[in-house]
Amino acid sequence: MKEFGYNRASGVRDAVALLAHEPEARFLGGGTNLVDLMKAGVETPDLLVDVRGLPLGRVELRSDGALTIGATVTNSDLAAHPEVRRRFPALAEAVLAGASGQLRNVATVGGNLLQRTRCGYFTDTSFPCNKRVPGSGCPAITGEHHNHAILGASDHCVATNPSDMGVALAAFDAVISFETVDGPGELALSEFYPPVGDTPHVETSLPAGALITAVTLPAAPVAARSRYRKVRERASYAFATGSIAAAVDVEGGVVRDVRIAFGAVASRPWRAHEAERALIGAPATAQAFGAAADAELAAAKPLAHNGYKVPLLRNLVVSVLTELTEEAAR
Repeated sequence: MKEFGYNRASGVRDAVALLAHEPEARFLGGGTNLVDLMKAGVETPDLLVDVRGLPLGRVELRSDGALTIGATVTNSDLAAHPEVRRRFPALAEAVLAGASGQLRNVATVGGNLLQRTRCGYFTDTSFPCNKRVPGSGCPAITGEHHNHAILGASDHCVATNPSDMGVALAAFDAVISFETVDGPGELALSEFYPPVGDTPHVETSLPAGALITAVTLPAAPVAARSRYRKVRERASYAFATGSIAAAVDVEGGVVRDVRIAFGAVASRPWRAHEAERALIGAPATAQAFGAAADAELAAAKPLAHNGYKVPLLRNLVVSVLTELTEEAAR
């Protein structure tokens, strides 16, 4: 591992000032992804700025019903928080599905949003990778890609975003707060991850040197009856081959509100807007759920060995929405 400096930030302004003076520095939260990439030679920071001691470790219910989650809240504390479990159960389920208890105890919310793809070509520096070395190529397109993207990819990159938490946040319109040397700012999660296009190395829309300070979930009554389901290749903790965060509100047998997001199918958590539009005002039936999934997945462009993800996601939409509808009717 390359030698690096270490500095423990005394405050938010101190943290962003440190990064402003060290362009090759990185913020350190739990380090569950960053340190692994440093060991592999993928990340080579000159300085780590430890932000774990900053006052960003609270989950707060606002008067308008929104939930604000500090960036240094651990995944374990997030999943166990009573307001998260009551108002956004899919988020708690997603976090619990994401990693072992040991990792959840140290991994942070801000770090989860910034974790990088687990594509084997990205994490192995002996291979070319446009995400790691722009312009070097994407060997996954013709190589090992059974768990790569089917939506929103490009000829430059077919890697997927690994976050489970991010899928639930995408379903419920999360907003990311950050701090820079020029002051605070916000980004909707829908804008936080840019399309992969021809710049797969640009993984977020954060300004240079920005520190994530919080994630806010607007009040969403539909989210109180929500679910996260993850399909993976082994029963123990593994990255998803496909996942869904979903919520549905049905009145008189008709869908009044619905939220759907997919994981493990794109370079970012994928909000299924086409499926949602198809379902609003439609009957709450398995047939309608399947048709909505088909509308969303019509844009899928599978590679030679990951076409299985299309029926997998379709089945997840139908099964999860059917279960939520039947539970609400009991």
